[in-house]
Amino acid sequence: MSVRAKFKVQSVTKDANGHSVKLEPVTCGSVENERFFKWTPCGSIQIGTLNEEAANQFEPGKEFYVDFTQAEPAE
Repeated sequence: MSVRAKFKVQSVTKDANGHSVKLEPVTCGSVENERFFKWTPCGSIQIGTLNEEAANQFEPGKEFYVDFTQAEPAE
């Protein structure tokens, strides 16, 4: 089973430890966003990366689907 949410990049910052990306749930702007907002009304995601190429894919204002799928226990 999985849960899909839609998040928008709020900020991308770079410091001595790499890049930090902050995302928040979408709330408006399209019928689809309003539908996601109905089921994902609050929260935030913050990720970090040392990979410049990966960080460059996150631009403020861009929207991303986030899929949460349960992981099976490692053997």
